[in-house]
Order: sequence, then structure tokens, then C-alpha cells
Amino acid sequence: MTREGWSVVTTEDELVDVVGVPHPKVAAKVRTRLAEPDLLWLAASTLCLVATSDAGGRCDVSPKGDPAGGLVHVLDDRTLVLADRPGNRRVDGFRNVLANPHVGALFLVPGRSDALRVNGRALVVREAPFLDDLVVRGHRPSLALVVEVEEVFLHCAKALLRSGAWDPAGWRPDALPSSAALLKATLDLDEPLEVLEDLEAQVPQHLYG
Repeated sequence: MTREGWSVVTTEDELVDVVGVPHPKVAAKVRTRLAEPDLLWLAASTLCLVATSDAGGRCDVSPKGDPAGGLVHVLDDRTLVLADRPGNRRVDGFRNVLANPHVGALFLVPGRSDALRVNGRALVVREAPFLDDLVVRGHRPSLALVVEVEEVFLHCAKALLRSGAWDPAGWRPDALPSSAALLKATLDLDEPLEVLEDLEAQVPQHLYG
């Protein structure tokens, strides 16, 4: 890859020169504790994107999803909990937290274009009384991510508005091959495509067990 013709930003002063500075009210919106509106948002959220990085700074973003009211458990105004649900068992984010506890989380509410951002330090917990409060469809998680809140604020809506993410008129799931076909094309898999697509069709039956 060549960088001919690029102008690369290398200092914070250069960055400010390009984008300017935030409005004072925007700069002041960051809080260190969850407020009542945040609790309402967390109770309505069904999707969270959790960003982590390992000790070397290599990053990962992992989605977490549950029905409204089941995604987040709030212990107090500085602490929230995300349950781990069955997945591919890579647990990349958990591995990162063991090496580097700093996390960033973006909580989304379908249909809303703004989002709630939470930054803090996390622990991976395998047993605690609050796991009983994280049961969804009869399944109690075996692990949970406990986040000690350091920053919380409402993220502006512009990115999701531009994307049209919640507008069904712009949805085109058929613009790509099936997930099974993508895996077949990118991995050295012996299984026929029909077998992979059959496994993909079974996923909704195994969301919580």
C-alpha cells in the first residue's frame, strides 16, 4: 500500500485544526455516575457493542444482545452488569479484560438514533448473587462482565441517521451472500454449503442454550 498524496494527522493540534472544538455543553455532558434517564435507557436497550483491547493495544468489539430489561443489570449508579450468553466460545473481549480492564460500551435502542456511551473498568465474574437477576428464558449465565462506570453520556444521533439503520426501506439483507456462504468462501471448510446453511437456520433455536 502506498501513502502517496496522503496528508496524515499526527498531533492533537492538527486534529483540532480540522474539526474544531466541541460546544461547551457537549464537552460538559460527560458524567461519572448513572442518572435516572440513563437507567431508563439501559432498561430499554436490547443491543450493546463492547470495545476492549489487550495489553498490546489490539482492539476488539463484541456485540451483546438480549430482550429489553434483560440486557443490563444495574447494581448502583457506578456499576452495571452484562451477562455472557452462548456464542462461539472465543471470548475475545473477556480475554482482553483479563489483560486490560478498560472497556467502552455503546447501548442502542432499536428505532432510536442516539445512543448511550459508557466507559469504565471491567471485571469478569463467574459467580455472584446478581447472576440470578440475569436469567433470560430460564438460562442463568455462567459469566458476566461487571463494569465500573467512569464516563457516561448520550451520543449524538448523526451516524445512525446517516446510515438509515432503523429504516426498513433501506434494508438489503440479500445484498450479500448468506453467512454460511461467506464462511465457506473465506475458511477452509469441508462441509457442503447446504450443510452450513442448515446449521445457520438452526441458530434461533439455540440462542440461550
